[in-house]
Amino acid sequence: MTTNRILLTALLCGGALFAQVAETPPMGWNSWNFFRNKVDDKTVREIADAMASNGMRDAGYVYVNIDDTWEGERDAQGNIQSNSKFPDMKALADYVHSKGLKFGVYSSPGPKTCARFEGSYQHEEQDARTYAAWGVDYLKYDWCSARTVYQAGEMQPVYKKMGDALKSTGRPIVFSLCQYGRENVWEWAPAVGGNLWRTTGDIRDNWQSMSDLGFEKQKGLEKYAAPGHWNDPDMLEIGNGHMTGDEYRTHMSLWSMLAAPLLAGNDVRSMSDETKAILMNREVIAIDQDKLGKQGWRASKDGDGEVWIRPLADGGYAVGLFNRGAESRKITVKWTDLKWKGKHKVRDLWAHADRGKSKDEFSSDVPSHGVVMLRVAK
Repeated sequence: MTTNRILLTALLCGGALFAQVAETPPMGWNSWNFFRNKVDDKTVREIADAMASNGMRDAGYVYVNIDDTWEGERDAQGNIQSNSKFPDMKALADYVHSKGLKFGVYSSPGPKTCARFEGSYQHEEQDARTYAAWGVDYLKYDWCSARTVYQAGEMQPVYKKMGDALKSTGRPIVFSLCQYGRENVWEWAPAVGGNLWRTTGDIRDNWQSMSDLGFEKQKGLEKYAAPGHWNDPDMLEIGNGHMTGDEYRTHMSLWSMLAAPLLAGNDVRSMSDETKAILMNREVIAIDQDKLGKQGWRASKDGDGEVWIRPLADGGYAVGLFNRGAESRKITVKWTDLKWKGKHKVRDLWAHADRGKSKDEFSSDVPSHGVVMLRVAK
């Protein structure tokens, strides 16, 4: 078992072929950023309806993930039950699946979740079987109260216990490790069955939080990303109202350069046209979902101007010209950053416009807290 990729194909579990999951970064929606503890069955069904009809599903957003506060008590046999907000999880999963979408839930390896609902402590295999019976396709597993029963150094075997339990069900379930980047999780998460792992604390809907998590906290982690296994700087805040359009375009662009999961965290039932255009920019999504699976990195920095590059499966590069400053400025990518010479074809992915062939370098004015995102052909 390697640290960069677990080959799940050809592994027989419960008589069924256990398919590889998360070959590209998972895309979908999560309830927490906008709804917190207000999420319920009706809301999730409406979210699924919206995603199936507004273009999100067709753009690649397929997971509908319920975060914390769905959990009820355990029955006499110890089986986890949902609470009154979610009267029938199997029926809800079936409804989500009927829309051509996938269904996700949340738990903790501790006795309680972050919101003090029932966790999976000492019920890992039982809970995994329950999730599979419901039709769950994705599990977010949040450390939370596990710190009260385990030492930090025990994270690896603790997460492996649930990873093994999920595999043993025979159902392909994406395993999302949420323990905030502690214990160098990127070094061992794939070996315990993790498909993605949080590299940071929780995101907030403001420029400082988003830019700190995206620009600063991912340095040096690009070598750990690969098909099936992804660094996760947390969910998207796009459309939640506390950043500008330019800042949200930066958010979407940076996460795509990072090969990060794209989990919308807004109310997708009532999006503005601008929010739709940002979340469903097919050309930017194509960068995030590029089959090569190489995470991008900062190639150069000049004051508040940064150039990020990401190699692509077709031999080209994605390039992000990011302006983290308070004033508009010109930013230049030099082809030597790509180890190239001569003229190369440039396309602007937010303008949806070809910029012709440019020799040796390409420059563009970039607004404050904004981005110009390019696809450069070899």
